[in-house]
Amino acid sequence: MEPELLQGWEHGLNWVVAWAKIILESISVFCVIFGLVKTGQLIGQTRRRMRRGEEFPFNQVRLKFGLWLAIALEFQLGADVLATTVTPSTEDLIRLAIIAIVRTFLNYFLGKELEAEMELDHRQQEHQARMAATYGSPAENG
Repeated sequence: MEPELLQGWEHGLNWVVAWAKIILESISVFCVIFGLVKTGQLIGQTRRRMRRGEEFPFNQVRLKFGLWLAIALEFQLGADVLATTVTPSTEDLIRLAIIAIVRTFLNYFLGKELEAEMELDHRQQEHQARMAATYGSPAENG
């Protein structure tokens, strides 16, 4: 192939990667902001329930925001992968490795916490069902 043609392909590839990287980074930022808004809404709903005597579900709030952060990190990782394919500097490779490690640990621990939270919810539902079977539902007793 001619050098001019290769340079044209390289220039075109750099242009596509630059735009794709910007799009992926923008989606990542959107995920963090959207997750913050959704978590804020959950806190607002929770505060209303707390006025009725319910406990603040700190883990549920933390997990909700953590999931959005994990999604944002996925998009950020994609952007960094693209950046390193075109111009792989040492700094880019280190950044990519750090993001991959953080994402892996975050996803692992979020998964563990979600499993624990779901198990706790399941146990609470079983307990409520046993109580209802033993003592009847509040509607039946009222």
